[in-house]
Amino acid sequence: MKKIVILGAGTAGTIVANRFKRLLDFNQWQVTLVDPDPVHYYQPGFLFIPFRMYSEKDVIKPKRDFIDPPLRLIQSKVEAIDADHNRVHLADGTNLPYDFLIIATGVDIHPEETPGMLDGEWGKSIHSFYTLPTSQALRDALRTWKGGRLVVNVVDNPIKCPVAPLEFIMLADWYFHQQGVRDRVEIVYATPLSGAFTKPVASKLLGELLDSKNIKVEPDFMIERVEPEAKKIVSYDEREIEYDLLVTIPLNKGADVIGKSGLGNELNLVPVDPHTLRAKAYPNIFVLGDASDAPASKAGATAHFSIDLFTEHFLDYVETGELPPYFDGHANCFIETGFGKGLMIDFNYTQEPLPGRYPLPGIGPLTLLQESEFNHWGKLMFRWMYWHILLRGMELPLPATMSMAGKWKV
Repeated sequence: MKKIVILGAGTAGTIVANRFKRLLDFNQWQVTLVDPDPVHYYQPGFLFIPFRMYSEKDVIKPKRDFIDPPLRLIQSKVEAIDADHNRVHLADGTNLPYDFLIIATGVDIHPEETPGMLDGEWGKSIHSFYTLPTSQALRDALRTWKGGRLVVNVVDNPIKCPVAPLEFIMLADWYFHQQGVRDRVEIVYATPLSGAFTKPVASKLLGELLDSKNIKVEPDFMIERVEPEAKKIVSYDEREIEYDLLVTIPLNKGADVIGKSGLGNELNLVPVDPHTLRAKAYPNIFVLGDASDAPASKAGATAHFSIDLFTEHFLDYVETGELPPYFDGHANCFIETGFGKGLMIDFNYTQEPLPGRYPLPGIGPLTLLQESEFNHWGKLMFRWMYWHILLRGMELPLPATMSMAGKWKV
């Protein structure tokens, strides 16, 4: 019997396990997931908690709700990965042999990597929204905040959901208008990028949108330290930005066990072939979701599209040992812009986001790089689709590779 071990039962791990459940003959295969946390988090929902649009019950469910026999779920911490001998060592002393290993351990925030960030003001005047506890603390802080300078800072890239900081800024603009205090709030976006986003067309259009909302972008800001007593952040070139409330997206790193096992780079991300997501060092290890160094967007849609293609090719690879390049880095993301509107971007490794319609050319109904109410409702509807369709391994009627149909060249 061939054994597949999946490390991580988050978005990517759960989706691929349930795809295997539909694909494999379990008289010949065994699939085991390993994850220490019994709770599954709908991470896109953390964005809405500070603005009281979602509550905790909207973003958490037991992992076992989505993992049924013949899949096996072991709730344990992974102590080490012995890739040379095809074994995973668990914290309880169990050794799991595998024929194929899928690493889906994701990334997490590391505020301790930025000097000063945790020195006394974390959870007071310094917050984040990338975990459930930090988004709850930020919700409580915003409830009583009377105004001042709000600074949103991305420490470095890559990060989970690269558009989330932009969404937070624009939702904050809406929220302060709703609270009647927008005229008392200055909003600054301090980003290591040279503009509002990574690609020229999207960066220009999104930058104009932020400008229309009176949100200042401070580009090329590489933070070196936080000075919490002085309430300012300082870049490596000694630029200083003062704040009354700092919302940070701390350095994102992969799981410690990846670095400990000698499988990762300096950020504990596993080097992979970006078009097959196979680990460069080991032909029987694949890395799905956020845990690899592939230059694809670290977003749920990326995991979904890549897994669609991975499961199509996996059995052929087992039989022949051949694995053609199948993944083009396709990703799309809703971007909440506030006031009941949103926009969408669709792109891949080589093609930047462009205006247009998605998924049906000329029809949509979703608009690319243009605000619409339908995009906002699409974002909110996605939570139901996530819990009831994607996590259960069902397919959406969307192409996994990117198409230029419906896009307008500018």
